[in-house]
Amino acid sequence: MVLTRQSSSRDPEKFPTVQLFLLAIVRLAEPIALTSIFPYAWPLVKKFHVGDESDASFYAGLLISAFALAESLTGMFWGGLSDRVGRKPVLLMGCAGTMLSMIMVGFASNIWVALAGRAIGGVLNGNIGVIQTMVAELVTKPEHEPRAYSIMPFVWSLGTILGPAIGGTFADPSTSFPNTFSRDGLFGRFPYLLPNLLCSSLLLVSILAGYFLLEETHPDMQPRVLLPDDTYVSDETPLVATADAIKTPAVDLRADTYGTFEGSDDSKWRHATEKSRTPKIFTKRIVALIIALGIFTYHSMTYDHLLPIFLEDARGEPNISSLTQAAIGNPFFSPGGLGLSVQKVGVIMSINGVIALFVQAVVFPIAAETFGIHRLFILVSVLHPIAYIIMPYLAHLPPSLVVYGIYTCLTIRNLLSILAYPVLLILIKEATPSPCVLGKINGLAASAGAACRTVAPPVAGYLYTVGSRMDFTGLAWYGSAFVASIGAMQAFTIKRMRNQIEEEQRWRNEVVPRVVVSDSDEDC
Repeated sequence: MVLTRQSSSRDPEKFPTVQLFLLAIVRLAEPIALTSIFPYAWPLVKKFHVGDESDASFYAGLLISAFALAESLTGMFWGGLSDRVGRKPVLLMGCAGTMLSMIMVGFASNIWVALAGRAIGGVLNGNIGVIQTMVAELVTKPEHEPRAYSIMPFVWSLGTILGPAIGGTFADPSTSFPNTFSRDGLFGRFPYLLPNLLCSSLLLVSILAGYFLLEETHPDMQPRVLLPDDTYVSDETPLVATADAIKTPAVDLRADTYGTFEGSDDSKWRHATEKSRTPKIFTKRIVALIIALGIFTYHSMTYDHLLPIFLEDARGEPNISSLTQAAIGNPFFSPGGLGLSVQKVGVIMSINGVIALFVQAVVFPIAAETFGIHRLFILVSVLHPIAYIIMPYLAHLPPSLVVYGIYTCLTIRNLLSILAYPVLLILIKEATPSPCVLGKINGLAASAGAACRTVAPPVAGYLYTVGSRMDFTGLAWYGSAFVASIGAMQAFTIKRMRNQIEEEQRWRNEVVPRVVVSDSDEDC
């Protein structure tokens, strides 16, 4: 009897609903855990009494960005490790690392322990790239790809709704629920432990579900099955039987391009993989698009960081002078924030996630069909500074209108931000000269985004600290508007490709665009 490997017990012709559902469970716990800190990061840092109280926004930015910095440094390592030991162990390790991170932050007694906890979570977490790889290996039919690749962004958006709700609701429970939690008890001494424990329990559920039910997708790590004794086996016999094994020529599983564009209807992409020469990666268009992605990631992250701080910061003292300056619309007068509680901020950020989910699922396809990818990119880039300029004026609204003003600002921001990100990814894929280098270019773009996410929170927090000392908290918002304005000008330097009109027409005719490569691009 001969032992060999099989690719999976699943039927490759069917949509992998069960496995993608299990992968979504694992994925869901992560954004919940990562975003639950947003509503209470500022009061957590203030509790540690680091420097002046006005410095809390800067250190809160460091606390949030520590995870992104560590993750950007180790993402490629975890991806390489998953190639050697399998996707599933690395995925579960990432969840366990995030659990450890949250427990450390919950029990932190000073800023350094909290920073170490966040950094350890980023170092041990390489799940973003691993999950994308598992989706690619689970989905073998091109017609299944649009539905499959839309699941994980949806799950992430859902997690960003639940995470802030958990963090805002259960932070400092001895104050929020004094009849249930005593100030002298465990959660009184560690007021931000409870939301971290709740998120850790969700991560534990995802680890158990992944360990017992999720299949390994790495082609070389499939379970062994029995074959008849008369099965011919030699050193040349492949150990892996995949859906591509019956194709001619046979698929080389060691090839860098395995599984990337197999089955695509675009003959130019298929033809490109058959060439031997490596195309130029740093073309002017690719560099310009990665710069645009970095600029967008920076000012988008500043918004996410500044929003809870501005909502929770105490209002400035009302007086005749402030009313006069507000009445004349002095943009350089914006004392304090809105003075909302952590619990209210958690609810607002959760509703903000619902708005983002609606824009992603409903508005984006309509907008892309109406304007086309390139024109939509120009439109959202030009309008993006508005999302930041209007925020400081919320402090001047009457209390009865503040809630309406908040949700109006959040809707405007989500319309611009949620539309911009997928458009940039599509443009980067379109500009890629060959599928042979698509992974490298996407990796470069991810590294640029992670670097900008690392820098944005402390810079925005520092500007908010400086501005609050001058009754000018709008300084941080106007700083983000300035960066967004640079992005708007830079967008006009990215020229339309010669086939852009055809691409936009194709987008109008299909629900999901099939991106084609310009005839001017080089093949590999």
